[in-house]
Amino acid sequence: MDLKNLKLEDIKDSLLKLADKKTLIKIGISAGSIIVFLIIYYAILNPIVDKKKAQLTTMLEKQEETAKFISEIKSKKKKIKKLTPQYEKYSTLFHSKAEVEGLYQTLSEFADQNNLIITQIEKKEIKEVSKSDALAKVSKKKKKKKKKSTKTKSVANIAYYIIPVDFEITGNFLGYIKFKRQLSLSQKMLNFDKESIRVVKGDTTGTIKVNGTLSIVGLANEFF
Repeated sequence: MDLKNLKLEDIKDSLLKLADKKTLIKIGISAGSIIVFLIIYYAILNPIVDKKKAQLTTMLEKQEETAKFISEIKSKKKKIKKLTPQYEKYSTLFHSKAEVEGLYQTLSEFADQNNLIITQIEKKEIKEVSKSDALAKVSKKKKKKKKKSTKTKSVANIAYYIIPVDFEITGNFLGYIKFKRQLSLSQKMLNFDKESIRVVKGDTTGTIKVNGTLSIVGLANEFF
């Protein structure tokens, strides 16, 4: 370079060109950095953020469902606590399995106390009563006959069991009336479904013979 012929304007132009190159490099680096950041964000970070947001939303929904479920459980527990005394009160009207097994002994004792003789006693097939049938009886609604279900029986669908017992008793009429009264005082659900009373022919003492069927009611969870 010829320093003698170097002009001030040439020096100024050279400096401006050099400054422009540096500026362009800085701008290029900045733009490149922004582009790289955007690529990383949308390609890697954004899916992760979206996934975390979805997980957070699911977690909050589960927390809400859990809180609702816990609230329902507490409500059910209160109802159960309130109904338990009523259940215990009315369940005593039903016969337990042990009481049904001891029924023959009870009937024999009552018969002896009233000078009666049980000449025949036979327990028949147990009949189940569903909860829907029991409710229909309470509300006195007539129900249409339904086909027998082939589904597996479950104690959860049964309200109670009816145990029919056929019997034959001989003795005097007054003794038989006392016998029935004793059964009624037992505070258990028991019903005389059929009853036929006739005087024994040729007997001058007024002996009667009673044939009939009485039904006792048993708890579902005792007989299932």
